[in-house]
Amino acid sequence: MKKNIIIIGFMGVGKGTTARAFTKKYGTYIIDTDDLIESKENKEVKKIFEKKGEAYFRAQEQATADWIEKCVDKTFISCGGGFYKVNNLKKLGTVVLLDASFEWIHNRLKTAKNSESKLAKRPLFSDEKKAKALYKERKKAYKALADVVVDVENMTLDEQIAFIAKKCKV
Repeated sequence: MKKNIIIIGFMGVGKGTTARAFTKKYGTYIIDTDDLIESKENKEVKKIFEKKGEAYFRAQEQATADWIEKCVDKTFISCGGGFYKVNNLKKLGTVVLLDASFEWIHNRLKTAKNSESKLAKRPLFSDEKKAKALYKERKKAYKALADVVVDVENMTLDEQIAFIAKKCKV
């Protein structure tokens, strides 16, 4: 089994923040699936959605998952919010869910220093009602796939990364 740590969760829950803190403390390599796709396409996720559509983007996520399965090990992988739908997720490593309520996530994004850019780069968050419906739809699937669940609302960032390290035997 791969020794990757695969971080899933709703957009804005803090997957990238957790990845950066984890690598700083434990010295692991990190990759972000959205960043990989943006590099390959030479476009931001928002532009990929606008120009080529969500179905195209999801196909790029699957191609990225296939590459990770073949080529990546011992890496902390932060995934886009919809990456959980790839058909080989469980083959990529230990799946860790960063879990929080929709209200907590929305508040986190709205009160961030760079809140405008944080919200702008998440095309599916542009309509709060639709985003909340998407959250409800994804929440069960996230939990079903997770090997480890981290309650980010009730843990500090340091507690989160220590918990992940312990559960994933880092």
